[in-house]
Amino acid sequence: MRTVFPRLAAILLATAVVSTAPSPQTVNTTVGKDANGNTLRLATKTGHVSNYDEDKVKPYTLPDPLAFASGARVADAAAWKRRRDELIQIYEKDIFGRIPGDAPKVSWTKLPMHGVVGDAMEPTFVSGKVGNGPDAPRLMLAIHRPPGQPRHVPVILALQFGGGGTPSPDPPTADEILARGWAYATLGYQDIQPDKINTFDRGVIGATPSSKSRSPDTWGAISAWAWGVSRAIDYLVGPAGLGPVALHGHSRLGKTALWASARDPRIAVVYASCPGEMGAALSRRDFGETVDDLAQNFPYWFSDSFQQWVGRWNEMPVDAHILIALSAPRPVFVTGGTQDQWADPKGEFLAEVAAGPVYRLLGVHDLGVTELPAVDTPVIAGDLGWYYHTGPHAATKEDWQAFLAFAKRYLTR
Repeated sequence: MRTVFPRLAAILLATAVVSTAPSPQTVNTTVGKDANGNTLRLATKTGHVSNYDEDKVKPYTLPDPLAFASGARVADAAAWKRRRDELIQIYEKDIFGRIPGDAPKVSWTKLPMHGVVGDAMEPTFVSGKVGNGPDAPRLMLAIHRPPGQPRHVPVILALQFGGGGTPSPDPPTADEILARGWAYATLGYQDIQPDKINTFDRGVIGATPSSKSRSPDTWGAISAWAWGVSRAIDYLVGPAGLGPVALHGHSRLGKTALWASARDPRIAVVYASCPGEMGAALSRRDFGETVDDLAQNFPYWFSDSFQQWVGRWNEMPVDAHILIALSAPRPVFVTGGTQDQWADPKGEFLAEVAAGPVYRLLGVHDLGVTELPAVDTPVIAGDLGWYYHTGPHAATKEDWQAFLAFAKRYLTR
């Protein structure tokens, strides 16, 4: 098992933006549990209480990704490009917020680290200074190459729950990744932007001049984290000489991974682990966490304009299947857990099914199934992949192994 170098913690504390660990909900909304032990939560603005009963899921109609706002149909790949641009603008305006044109540049510096971890090659640590201010945030990127330190090999970028003075953990299949001849890199999300309300004066948002005057579509934390992913990719495919790039994110970082991939075509394959509401779970299903819950408890993840959808989920011009489809024809792999009904695993699966028409239009394969498969059964024959593990809200080793098998087709061409 890999461990972080003793000197790394000191370097992280010296160079990273100081922040706290991810907070739970900003409002205590727990009102009990249902008969199956699922936590019931109250959305105070609407009085909505969590639903975990499939019989209470009302009929819904999803917005058509292959229909322009004007009603015109998307008939070919050229038209999809225009529709895709239209959808990106909707997400920027009404969901995640715009990444502003004056976001600062990142200058990367390789840190002098020495030693080995077990019998593995030593990783490379790179510090990215965000802008030129005296207290500029710094991103910490750790790059692990397979034996021989080769260039031009596939790399998995894992956006992790670390940063802000806390080291980022390695994937549970780190040794398997290296054994395949691939590299992997870790980036702590709180180095990019603190995961805490009322911190828009810090991180990259605080370092961006135009963000000091917030308009309804000014970026929230998810867009900031997605921006940081792209800056890490700048280094990975540039000075580090690596690629193609796969991206992993779990939970809120699974949402981030999907949005980052929608905006950055350099991401060859996406692994969104348990991304849940406003990630891969269909909002219109009203199952588990809802738009109301997110808008109440994590408003800073989104643009201020996201608040307009509280109690109006069925009026949103997008849903999770569209966020997934914005990566097409590039492959997307999604996971869920049986003990994580808050994230609505069935809704995640159905969103992948509903993204299928876009993939088929572009001449690649959809998920290949339309009924929820048995648990612990990888569905990875198409260009959309799915794995429903037995267990909690986590990126398990089994999830990762299914993803590696899925990604092999795309990273070793």
